[in-house]
Amino acid sequence: MKKALPLTLLAGAALLATSAWAADAAKPPKAESHMQKVLDAHASLNPKPIETLTPEEARKQPTPADAVKKVLTDMKKSTAPEPGVTMKTMTVGSGDASFPVHIYTPEGKGPFPIMMYYHGGGFVIADTKVYDASPRALAKMANAIMVAVDYRQAPEHPFPAAPNDAFTAYQWTLDHAKEFNGDPTRVAVGGESAGGNLATVVSMMARDKKVALPVHQLLVYPVVNDDMNTPSYQKNANAKPLNKAMMGWFFKHYKGDPKNPYALPMKADSLKGLPPATIIAAEIDPLLSEGKAYADKLKKDGVAVDYKEYSGVTHEFFGMGAVVPKAKEAEQYAADALKKAFKAK
Repeated sequence: MKKALPLTLLAGAALLATSAWAADAAKPPKAESHMQKVLDAHASLNPKPIETLTPEEARKQPTPADAVKKVLTDMKKSTAPEPGVTMKTMTVGSGDASFPVHIYTPEGKGPFPIMMYYHGGGFVIADTKVYDASPRALAKMANAIMVAVDYRQAPEHPFPAAPNDAFTAYQWTLDHAKEFNGDPTRVAVGGESAGGNLATVVSMMARDKKVALPVHQLLVYPVVNDDMNTPSYQKNANAKPLNKAMMGWFFKHYKGDPKNPYALPMKADSLKGLPPATIIAAEIDPLLSEGKAYADKLKKDGVAVDYKEYSGVTHEFFGMGAVVPKAKEAEQYAADALKKAFKAK
């Protein structure tokens, strides 16, 4: 008969096993090789943890877009914007409530269909310039004008400034589309992360205020809930470039009403009557679970949804088509959905 191990040894073994499980649980999935090059390039730029900084400091940190440029430079490739798209800037609103919009127009005669584009950054950091590659790619691939909105940001302008600006820009576009060779009867909304939140919130506001609905909503890993204990939050708690601690920091500064669906669309009683949606998700992303849950909620409420998850890539991968093939695939998938929606109108 084997001699029993002392309880202290058993307890120690159990503790080690638990610690190892916890470490594995907090280790995100492995990135595919092209994505990993971008992550390595970003790390080489020595970014500080966003959650330890003030908003002013955070806005000065190197971005994933900077990492893409570094990868291109290391590959001895051009970092110039993709040709075939022109951009001009206009101002919406007046006084303290004014903000710029950047109008990306593809080559051709027009009038062109339009998509409102809302950038990411947790409602606190970044701007259209950081996300420039996304509206440029979509303008060219979808043969559509992108109206990219630099909405006012928290904490200087907390909720509901961002959704109000997003909706104001949408209404302005409906009224002024013909002035920049756009078709006001074919206007979609879209965005990444916080911008995906604003795109679907604009759809809600248009429905609720009896304004012409967007013809489609393109939601790229949208922020739609504040539940930070979902499976993807747990699995990707320490992911790069977005992690759980950063999301807590963004929520703290945004000061969104946790019960208001214009802050968190998953809290809506009903999503009925919203436009058809395309939702794009990344495997290595704390927001993965809520994006899928939002797709399911939309479907349950009778909204047509196309959902696609890309493996081996992280939050922020969309727009990295110059160096990440799966990003180029996602951009084309989004552009095809837009073209289909514009054609159906």
